[in-house]
Amino acid sequence: MYIYKAAVVGAGAMGAEIAQVISYAGIPVVLKDVSDEFVRKGLDKIHSIYKRRVEQGKLEPAEMEKKFSLVKGSTSYSDFKDVDVVIEAVPEKIGIKEAVFKDIDASTPRHAILATNTSSLPISAIGAATKRPGQVVGLHFFYPAHVMKLIEIIPGLATDSGTVEDMIRFSETLRKLPIVVNECAGFLINRLLMPYLNEAAYCLEEGASGLEAMDQAVKDFGMPMGPFTLVDNVGLDICRDVEFVLLDAYGNRMKPAALWEAMYEKKFYGRKSSKGFFLYPDGAGKNPELDSMISAIQAQHKIKKGEFSVERLLFPMVNEAALCVQENISRPADIEVGVMAGLGFPRERGGVLHYADSVGIDVVFSELKKMYARYGDRFWPAPLLKRMVDAGYLGKKTGRGFFEYR
Repeated sequence: MYIYKAAVVGAGAMGAEIAQVISYAGIPVVLKDVSDEFVRKGLDKIHSIYKRRVEQGKLEPAEMEKKFSLVKGSTSYSDFKDVDVVIEAVPEKIGIKEAVFKDIDASTPRHAILATNTSSLPISAIGAATKRPGQVVGLHFFYPAHVMKLIEIIPGLATDSGTVEDMIRFSETLRKLPIVVNECAGFLINRLLMPYLNEAAYCLEEGASGLEAMDQAVKDFGMPMGPFTLVDNVGLDICRDVEFVLLDAYGNRMKPAALWEAMYEKKFYGRKSSKGFFLYPDGAGKNPELDSMISAIQAQHKIKKGEFSVERLLFPMVNEAALCVQENISRPADIEVGVMAGLGFPRERGGVLHYADSVGIDVVFSELKKMYARYGDRFWPAPLLKRMVDAGYLGKKTGRGFFEYR
């Protein structure tokens, strides 16, 4: 099915950026929210993106006006009567999303695809709130949506294969890189990202290293920014919500560091609240309240001093990627596309699984076992890694690991 017209529900930062991406591709789009004020703010956000591109010499003023005119603001579902796809971008609460999907199900043509931009909530449950679960799918854009190329396409239990194929083509029309991810808590990218961020928080509360030193070590590895800067940019409140979704699904290996809750209670959300791990707007200085907070956590939980290494942060990501391969969540090649386009994993390392193959699967497995003995369940190796070691699939040095080498 070709998408002639789209709609976005939710005119916040993410919804507005998704609408901008759609209009930039030349597709008319309705941007809906519950009030004229929210809609206006969304339209202002879209206009500011276009204006910045004109100022950068990437777009002519006449072309900007033409594309911006494709966006129509609305507070009514009556404007959805001729859309081919609706993308929901409302707050990450399952009850809110289910209510929204009931409304859009009743307000759109029977052929329309209903997509959710959720980053972690179950697609199947959202689809069950409608009378067309076969046409409900996850379409997870990454923030900022007008910059990030990756889109995760997540079918629910009832999603038709044709719906997935239509969303792949639609994503490509938007000049994005789509990867298909089978439904699981956190999908692919957040499921790989959170163990990495969580381990950085554990290192910090153990006094294993300092904020700036850990961020710099990860940048030296090749990541675009360190874990603490990333949390501050995404929002600690958002990361915390995802962390608890993963804990509910996967148990103790996703047990969050105590620092998450302590910072959440203080509203240290990052850039959006002017305080996170660093101080904003410039982000140059460490939050001076962290030291006393960490000291209190160390005393309360009797935390011993730990050791920091880049591998301690990255090997849980490798382990989770191995579990995703084992569970058929995504293909190894798509995992590599996902981590490079969605997480900024250094391209010269080929992705997280190529990195594991380069280090050696036997080395990764052995180090995870050592870390498990010291730090607990977070590091228990994926059964697939043991099978690969037993079979001699050790990576580049044996010609075969997650990939083949000749």
